[in-house]
Order: sequence, then C-alpha cells, then structure tokens
Amino acid sequence: MDKKYCWDFSFLYEKEEDFEKDLQTLSSYVQKMASYQGKLHEEKSLTEYLRLNKEVEVLLNRLYSYASGLADLDRRSVERNTREAKVEAILHELVRATSFDTPEYLSLGKEKLDAFLTKYPEFREYDFTFQKMFDSQEHILSKEAENLLANYSPLMGVGGDLYSKLTVSDYTPSKVTLSDGKEVEVTTANWTTLIKDLSLPEDRKKVFEALYSYYDERKNTYAAILKAGLDAQLANMRARGYHSILESHLEKNKIPTSVYESLIDVAHHQSAPLKEYYEVRRKALGLAKHRSYDRFLSLGKTEKKLTYEEAKDLFYDSIKRFDEDFQKKAHEATKYGMVDVYPSLGKRSGAYSSGGGGVFPHILLNFQGSLEDAFTLAHEAGHSTHTLYSMESQPLMKEHYTIFVAEIASTFNEHNLLDYLLKSDSLSKEDKIALLQKECDEIASTFYRQSLFAEYELLISHLEEKGEPIHYQVLSDIMISLYKDYYGIDIKEERLKPLVWCYIPHLFYTPFYVYQYATSFATSLALYQKVNQEGEEAFLSYKNLLKAGGSQYPVLEVKEAGVDLTKKEAFEAVPKRLAYLVKELKNLLGIE
Repeated sequence: MDKKYCWDFSFLYEKEEDFEKDLQTLSSYVQKMASYQGKLHEEKSLTEYLRLNKEVEVLLNRLYSYASGLADLDRRSVERNTREAKVEAILHELVRATSFDTPEYLSLGKEKLDAFLTKYPEFREYDFTFQKMFDSQEHILSKEAENLLANYSPLMGVGGDLYSKLTVSDYTPSKVTLSDGKEVEVTTANWTTLIKDLSLPEDRKKVFEALYSYYDERKNTYAAILKAGLDAQLANMRARGYHSILESHLEKNKIPTSVYESLIDVAHHQSAPLKEYYEVRRKALGLAKHRSYDRFLSLGKTEKKLTYEEAKDLFYDSIKRFDEDFQKKAHEATKYGMVDVYPSLGKRSGAYSSGGGGVFPHILLNFQGSLEDAFTLAHEAGHSTHTLYSMESQPLMKEHYTIFVAEIASTFNEHNLLDYLLKSDSLSKEDKIALLQKECDEIASTFYRQSLFAEYELLISHLEEKGEPIHYQVLSDIMISLYKDYYGIDIKEERLKPLVWCYIPHLFYTPFYVYQYATSFATSLALYQKVNQEGEEAFLSYKNLLKAGGSQYPVLEVKEAGVDLTKKEAFEAVPKRLAYLVKELKNLLGIE
C-alpha cells in the first residue's frame, strides 16, 4: 500500500526510543505532581504546579495519540496493545497522584484564585477550568475521598476495555455461501457494503445473521460487560451526590437534563416522517416487509464508485464557496500522512478524527470507494478543521471542545456536500433519488437512531438506579419496544436484531455520548440553513463557534452561534425537514 495513504506518525516520534524516553519522563512526573500536595496555598508552588500541569498535558497527548493510533491499526498486536496499556497505566497513576488538586483549588476560594490569575497573566487560560470547579463544587469531595475514588478510576473504564477485547481483538470474521454459490467473508467493516449489493432478501439475511451470530453466541457476556459499566456509573453518581446517572454525565458541562429529555421527546413522538420514509422504501423496493438491515439498499440505481483521490477532490470542490481560510484548513486536515485511508485486518472499524492539545489532528478511515465514504471523509475532515481552529484560537487549557459540540462541524460538512451534489447539473433522476435517500438516511441515522439509543441508555440507567435485574433479555426487550415506536418495525421478526445493543460501541466505551450526535445534527442543520439564508455574517458566527474550542459551556457556545437548544423548536426543525424530503422523494419515485 502506498505510504501516503497511511498515517505517518513521525511527526510524533521518529523512533521507538523517543517514545520510550518520553514515557519515562511522563512516569517521572507522577511523583513530581504528587509532591505539591498540601502546598498549593503557596504562590510559588501554585505557579510551579500549573506550569508542570501544562507540560504533562502536552506530553500525555503526544504519547497517547501515538500509542492508541498504532494500536487501532492492528488490535491483534500484543505489542501495540501493550504500548497503549503502558500509557494508560501512567495516566491512571497521574489521576491518583493529582486527585488532591481540585479540593485544594476550592479551598483557596474563587476570590483568591481570580486575584492570582490577574497577577500572573500566563495562567489566565485556567480561568474557565477554575470556574467549572466552583460551579460543580457540590459534587467534589474531600482530598481523602477524591484519592479513594482515583484509586478505583481504572475500574470505571473496564467495561470499554473488555468490550474492545471481545469485539475487536478476539473477533473472527464469519463466512457465508450466497445463493449464487459465492462464499464471502463477513466483518464489522464490510457487512453493510455487502448488503447494499445483494438483491435477494435471503442473502441479506445471511450476511446480517453472520455478523450478529457473533453477538448471539456471547450475549450473556456482552450483557455482563454493559452491566459492569452501569454499576460503575451508579457508584460515581452516588459517591458524588448526583440525582441520577444522566445528571452525572451532563452536569459537568452544565447541560440541562431538559435538553436531553426534549430531544428524545421530539424524536420519539414526532417519528411519523420516519415511519413514512420506511414505508416509501418498502414500496419502492417491492418488499413484503422492510427489515432493519434493508436500510442499506439504494432506492436509486446509481452505483457511483470513487477512488479516495476523487472523494477528496469532491469534498474540496464542495467547500469552494466558503472563505479561503476555511478551505486551507480543510486541505491541511486531509494532507498525506494525516489520514489512514484503507481497511485492513485487525484495524479498528469505523472512522474518527483525533488530535489537539499539541497534537495535529489525524483521521482514521476504512475507505472502500462508495459515495458514503466520501461523506465520511467530509465528516471527519470537519472534526479536524474544528480542532485546527480551536488550536489556533485558544490556549492549551481551552483547546479541547466538548463532545456536545464535536459533531457540529462534521455534519455541517455533510449538509454542504449533499447540497453541492444535488445542485450538480449532471445529475440524473436516479442520482437525485439516491441523494435524497442519502439525506433521509442521514436524518434517520444521526437524529432518530441516535435519539433512540439515547432513550435506551436513559431507560437502562433507570433500571440500574432502581436495582432491577439487567440481563440480555431485558436489554433486548427494551430495544424491541423502541424500534416499534420509532421505526414502526417489529425487530422480533429478525431474530438476532434485538441484540443490536451489543453492536453499538458507544454504549460500552462512552456512555451518554450518542445523544450529542442528534443535538449536534439539529444544531448544524440550523446553522447551515442560517449560512445559506444570511451569508457571510452567519458563516462568521459558525467559524466563531469552531474557534471557541472549550472556552465556555457548550450550550452557551451554540446559543451565541444562533441556536437555542433549551427550546424544543431547535429539534422540531429536523422532523419537518425529513417530512419535506420524503415528499420530494415520493414525487420522484411516483409513489402515492
């Protein structure tokens, strides 16, 4: 494979010895940081500690980006997993060693810290960090209690680690024989692409069941892993005095629980356009029943295939209407060496962008040449562009934007790419159908599907809080109910589909994460429409949101950009948009 399509991590470390040297340095910082316990009331010690903290932040980001990135390229490798584990072990030691600092900051009082920041301008970038501490003071414990919780911090992430080992490291692909006698290997990376090309329902079912049989054979283990994660969240909730597991995830960024609840209320009770879309699909595809895995079938006959270079050029062309600075950053984000393009055995599935805190953003893809892959590239480039703006505009301690706003730039790029393609003079009727389907699918997957999973997390967290039994059948029954309400589909008829909770990694890796895909989608749609309607001034407000990084609470960042997520109207625009698209699609398909 051409090296220009692979990550070039020499910008982090040219030699393994350099990595090991920095790893030892990071390890030495553990005791240095710990030595300041009880001394932060001294001005000299406080200045030294804050400087040291920034050094650790940069060093840790570089080490973890290198180790985790290489591990994601081959999760079968013991050596790569071990390298990552070494960094994580030191991280846990640092968490324990520095557990004293927040209580000591709080003991100084806000007035004294504000005066300190005024006297020492180099530390003003800590102002929002300190503000968040005082805003969440009621959930911060004594030094002794914080140290005790820090000792248990590795256990908080054990569910995600076990899930990764079971789903990636120990994963073995299945092979199935199709109706034409062809044998295919089914993996988490290729199963959706395989289904898209299969015209016979029985073949699609074979591919789907080949993937999900892996979860079926291990459903009790997956349920136990998910339960372990819930146990850890419940323990944290109780220890810190939150009213609910949901609040424990939202409060630190001052996201009202009403935002979460309004989202799932709108998605759940305004799903009529989604049900209509799936009925249109059923009729257009001539299906007696529309199965959940049939969502990958194309309504249009276009079978456009793209090379990676073509996909990249398509993305570049789509953003030419925006200013030069924005285009420049998008090109920087996708330059050779910063994108690992193609799938390989052992490579982590899906796609992501990682970076910031002194590390240039880099993208992992599993590009296979579909039009969907072009949208994935635009999506991840949006993340990297967001990171570049934040790195350029904010000091280190305000760089990292929250997950809550992370999906805005990515889905903004997708809205734009779709419109660019729809406006193309060369589009046939089939192309228009395919692209309308694309946007309907985007709303279905990013807004409705993620809201469904968000409601799922909320429901199982309620079970955990009540001490009710949680096993694979309970977990599956909730999915059955939600799919019926959202999609109008009875997944009991698909046998293995109720185990879809095993397939969703975010439920295990990052609980109460997925709802932010839906809130970000609603926000990006609103901002994109404002840019189209109001032009340059609205685009400047959008860029200011990207530049804001993590300099204030995310709901306020979004509000300043022009979208108030505390109001249901911010979410109701999405069902209205889908209803319009379905109407246009029906007209093109000639369906009443």
